Amino acid sequence: MVFRSRSGFGRPPVPAQRDPVTSDAPPPPVPAGKRDTFSELKVHLHQTLINRLDLSVLIAVDRNVLYSQIGRVTEALLAEEGTFLAPDVKERLVSEIQDEILGLGPLEEYMKRPEVSDILVNGYEKVYIEEGGKLYLTETRFKDNDHLMKIIDRIVTRVGRRLDEASPMVDARLEDGSRVNAIIPPLALDGPMLSIRRFRTNVLDIEDLLERHSITQPIFEFLAAAVKSKLNVVISGGTGSGKTTLLNILSAYIPDDERILTIEDSAELQLQQPHVVRLETRPPNIEGRGSVTQRDLLRNALRMRPDRIIIGEVRGAEIYEMLQAMNTGHDGSLTTIHANSTRDCLLRLETLMLLSGIDIPGRAIRELVTSSINLVVQVSRYSDGTRRLSSISEIVGMEQNTITMQEIFRFEREGIGEGGRILGHFRPSGIRPKAMSHLAAAGIHLPSELFDPIETPS
Repeated sequence: MVFRSRSGFGRPPVPAQRDPVTSDAPPPPVPAGKRDTFSELKVHLHQTLINRLDLSVLIAVDRNVLYSQIGRVTEALLAEEGTFLAPDVKERLVSEIQDEILGLGPLEEYMKRPEVSDILVNGYEKVYIEEGGKLYLTETRFKDNDHLMKIIDRIVTRVGRRLDEASPMVDARLEDGSRVNAIIPPLALDGPMLSIRRFRTNVLDIEDLLERHSITQPIFEFLAAAVKSKLNVVISGGTGSGKTTLLNILSAYIPDDERILTIEDSAELQLQQPHVVRLETRPPNIEGRGSVTQRDLLRNALRMRPDRIIIGEVRGAEIYEMLQAMNTGHDGSLTTIHANSTRDCLLRLETLMLLSGIDIPGRAIRELVTSSINLVVQVSRYSDGTRRLSSISEIVGMEQNTITMQEIFRFEREGIGEGGRILGHFRPSGIRPKAMSHLAAAGIHLPSELFDPIETPS
């Protein structure tokens, strides 16, 4: 990184031993009234740095070096202008300017907090975060819509995408794995909208779910046995209900000697096994070409000798290849799907199959689903922000044109307690799963008491 010369042309890159944030150029004069408030002082110093930096070579300098030296130059500018601030105010000012130039501006503080799972920006004036399963309106504001657009542009340009009136929607992924969606006018009527789904670095395990009363020990033992014995499992639920989290946890019980292929739109799974091949889709380029879909990846994955195939979320034409794989020797496959109940999950699978363009009768679709999938696990997010496994149903066959299921476990709501907390208990239905013989054949023997209808408080 170098400063622009007075003529406006960038100097050649400085040698490695030189300080990349130095300049002989004097700072521009401070406009009257620009230092009346903290925000105005920050805007002035930020603009001063932007005017003096050659941003075209930022990428060539180590990020940590940039943070350090931008902070040092900001302090030098304050001293040059005779502006004296309390130590805590100066520290905050320097940090925010660093974030404006190199980070996500006002959003950077939430990106540093692991407990924040979602950041939702509704125009420049409203920033919401999700923490502990509940949404909160923050006091964070952008200066204006142009300020917000600069942050969005910084995100999308880093991943080689563009966002303008010709292409007003974009999906992207940050360096840490967080998913980003942005939509701007004319599609967004009230200004630019930005949604960031945070990537969880600390992977939850079964102990975390037990501690949070999201699951019980009998349910866990049954699901772990299902994964080990290669039953095909679909995890169903709404947005933010914890489908991917549960999929991550269950994948830990796949034996280490198996070759696992994961297929995702945006890589979120964090498998711990040694033999994992991760595949990710690719969106079309600016000309609308070059896209690689989950269906394309799944077709290719079948030629890669997988023992297990894990699809992050099935949502389109890949449903046909997925069911065919489950039904032709790739047992133990796992996936998630958006649906509100286990029965709705089957309806959505059938709908996706019809939308895939495969010319196949409805009964044949249902027979394929019946022969391919063993368990449907439903997870739900409740009004108090908690996420729980709400039902496990086993597909047992067909009666005429209807797929028959039997519920093995369920969560029964009983009301609302203090602080809006959802009250209820987990209850086995008392039905012994048809898959018990499959588990026994795999050398896994679960006690029959596991399925006795005894209430377990949540």
